[in-house]
Amino acid sequence: MPIGLKEKQAIVAEVHETAQAALSAVMADYRGVSVDAMTALRTSARAAGVQVRVIRNTLAKRAFEGTDFECMNEALLGPCVLAFALEDPGSAARVFKDFAKDNSDFEIKALSVGGELLPPEKIDALAKLPTRDEALSLLMAVMQAPVTKLARTMNDIPGRVTRAVAAVKDQKQAA
Repeated sequence: MPIGLKEKQAIVAEVHETAQAALSAVMADYRGVSVDAMTALRTSARAAGVQVRVIRNTLAKRAFEGTDFECMNEALLGPCVLAFALEDPGSAARVFKDFAKDNSDFEIKALSVGGELLPPEKIDALAKLPTRDEALSLLMAVMQAPVTKLARTMNDIPGRVTRAVAAVKDQKQAA
């Protein structure tokens, strides 16, 4: 049954809103993937904070107008599934990359981050981006390192004096 104009407008508005809020997007060809596998993909994506959409290419092009993902219009060919990362930029790439390992028919076609279209070979670079929590912990470790080093250095000076006095004491007792 064909989709009416009102439904198409609602779909375009919803995808446009999602695209404006998304940090990155990944597009893949899902031909040959079973319904059960796609359901598993949607479940894992939902758990990772990724929104997965299957949408007609003409509607996707309209939805991408005025967003950072307008660059993906040239890659919209054939049936596509789109994943929008809403929490951290690498989450959509991680979900699709893990899914593609188990499903040979699933082919990643393009990625977009910050208004730039990336080839599918860059999926590893995007998937390896740290999550927000990981990035904060790395930042805190870098910030804490000089203070920790200073504390160790300051603590080492009295320890050296104590060891030197103990060595002199042991030397005098041996003599």
